[in-house]
Amino acid sequence: MKKKIHLILVEDHPEYREVIEMTLAMEPDMKLTGAFGSAEGALHGLLHLSQHKDTDIVLLDLNLPGMSGLEAMPLITEAAPHTKIIVLSQSDKEADVLQAITLGAAGYLLKSATDTQITEGIRIVLNGGASLDSGIARFILNALKEKRPKAPAPALSKREMEVLTLMAEGHVQKEIAERLAISNYTVNDHVNRIYEKLHVANAPAAVDKAHRFGLFQPNRE
Repeated sequence: MKKKIHLILVEDHPEYREVIEMTLAMEPDMKLTGAFGSAEGALHGLLHLSQHKDTDIVLLDLNLPGMSGLEAMPLITEAAPHTKIIVLSQSDKEADVLQAITLGAAGYLLKSATDTQITEGIRIVLNGGASLDSGIARFILNALKEKRPKAPAPALSKREMEVLTLMAEGHVQKEIAERLAISNYTVNDHVNRIYEKLHVANAPAAVDKAHRFGLFQPNRE
């Protein structure tokens, strides 16, 4: 016989707690082993009560009396390393969502989710997936796109940076050669390498791209 999914619910509102209890009771593959009104109570259950030792998933509200859900997440993970956490909250605030995901939440569902969305979300998480409200999922994807690392700045030599800096100040190659006490040929060679590394065709484009890469930042190594 297939093992049932063991869950505990951490929710301080009795009415919503009853709704979730009834929803889970309708699912033959799920068993709610405990419902707690505080994070402290859930942590005590995970640590000291035998019926919660094999908990698969914690359904966790964030806005709780005493310790918040976010504060409790690292402690739940420490107390039950193999237990997965699904946040079930009214909050769709950016800070709450990102912090919960950063702290290791395997799912983030809003309390406006349907019974089916919640139960399917539980199964998805148990099978190694991530259960996210559709709006939350779009938000996270957009946030990740915004934080996607930019292409690394090209590595210019110290001499190339000196040449590029003088170019940015409006000096022509002959003036650059005089200031750096090098030949026009050497300056031209440096300029060509700068263009190649920055993938540009002329001095204005090189200066513009260098600014966008932050190559002119003070004290840059």
